[in-house]
Amino acid sequence: MTSILQTLAGSGPLLRDAVQSRNLKVLASMLGPAFRGLVQQRGRNEESTPLRLDYSAQFDWRYRRGEREMARLYEAAKASQWNATSDLDWSASVDPESAEHPLIPDAIIPLVNHPAFIRLSPREKGRQRRCLMAWMLSQFLHGEQGALFAAAQVTEAVPWLDAKLFGSTQVVDEGRHVETFHTYLTRKLEKLYEINDNLYVVIDALMTDGRWDLKFLGMQIMIEGLALGAFGFLRGATSEPLLKQMLTYVIADEARHVHYGVLALQKFYATEVSEKERREREDWAFEVAYLLRNRFLAHEYYDEHWAHALSRAEWDRIVLESEMMAVFRRTMFRRIVPNLKRIGLLSDRVRERYSSIGLLQFEHGRAAPDLTAQDLIDDR
Repeated sequence: MTSILQTLAGSGPLLRDAVQSRNLKVLASMLGPAFRGLVQQRGRNEESTPLRLDYSAQFDWRYRRGEREMARLYEAAKASQWNATSDLDWSASVDPESAEHPLIPDAIIPLVNHPAFIRLSPREKGRQRRCLMAWMLSQFLHGEQGALFAAAQVTEAVPWLDAKLFGSTQVVDEGRHVETFHTYLTRKLEKLYEINDNLYVVIDALMTDGRWDLKFLGMQIMIEGLALGAFGFLRGATSEPLLKQMLTYVIADEARHVHYGVLALQKFYATEVSEKERREREDWAFEVAYLLRNRFLAHEYYDEHWAHALSRAEWDRIVLESEMMAVFRRTMFRRIVPNLKRIGLLSDRVRERYSSIGLLQFEHGRAAPDLTAQDLIDDR
């Protein structure tokens, strides 16, 4: 019960800001997922979770092809398919606790300057690097499963044929990502963490909402955008060759997915939704941003390794004040905020909220249509 109350207390403005903004529709859409994720903790307590879905599939019996940019993305996706089984060298030896080729530098570990970490032996520090990377990649694996399901839903529901055709390639991409991350975690790191409660809430919310554009917004813009920033950061930080190669392939796929989301939502929000509906999407996106930010407090890793030595409040303070972890979180959101601005969901009424959690600084960055896959691989 204490853990549940701490989780609820630390989950940000989920209830408070929804009420303050008087956007009760956002509040209503988040209450069920928040209860299932933060109170019932279904992601932790169930081996599989059934969700009742409420959306409509849309057939196009005229097969109209009028979206040129979507069609271009579809061609690029067809030409860029890769095979996780044959294109990655799974026979390569990986020492997940190596000091010579570390998965991540010690500087990324939140407690790197804490006496409790400094006292650890080199072998114990290697174990900390392995487990923290396993925690990060586990959350990406869970997000990729969410992306697989959301991509399948959106392909059915999106109204444009060119978008459906591209969506079919994303379903294949996401299935490959699930395969790839799971293989690396189980064969190379031999460690898999359960889904973070905040990430569960986001996936539950976008999966169970009947509006296709919210599935796009939650997955293509928010979760995939955050993953792009994180993958670029980790690719630059790791010294492990197989992981670096794996992330290179995945980044190229994710670049197309976020571009796809921006194209679809920029057009839809400009022409198909009322101002009231646009404000609701704006508030919903901020709630998701806060939940994703809290996801990277790494409580599952803390519970396993540091709960005996630190209170959760002290751990949260250290993580939030850690210079390297702050850089990591900011880097991830660098790929989200410009896209929210491009699709019209960063108006003056919410700018202060993003500023309050340190994310507004990215508003003048380049949105997905202005970035190449190589830009993202190089983390530019």
